[in-house]
Amino acid sequence: MFKVEQIDHVELFVPDRHEGARWYERTLGLIVVPEFEHWAEDARGPLMISCGGGTKLALFTGEPPGSRPTAGFHRVAFRVDGPRFFEFLEQTENAPVPVDADGESQELRPPALRDHGRAFSVYFRDPWGHRLEVTTYDEAYVRSRLA
Repeated sequence: MFKVEQIDHVELFVPDRHEGARWYERTLGLIVVPEFEHWAEDARGPLMISCGGGTKLALFTGEPPGSRPTAGFHRVAFRVDGPRFFEFLEQTENAPVPVDADGESQELRPPALRDHGRAFSVYFRDPWGHRLEVTTYDEAYVRSRLA
């Protein structure tokens, strides 16, 4: 039976690929993937960014979703361990992110935790309206920090 290895990339449209890459680096630590950077020399090509693993975001120049309702893919989630989850929350104290609160975007410092029982998440948007999530399955660690 056919089986894929992993998700390779998710395509996002932003007005300026390099500005988008800088925001994703500041906010989530994603960096430009050097071996694919030449693709961005073409105005229609993607600027590939990644956290160093195999899965990438492909930033294309185009109209972002803004505040329009989603159609198709709804959100991109990034997994971290428990300590990094709190590191992300602490970072948003100085650099707030637009929070996705049930479809409405509000800027909060830090975004509210959502307890999923066996995982914790925070939901937010990038400056162009893409819905994002940072999640951890390190439930015991998070609960110990919240106690």
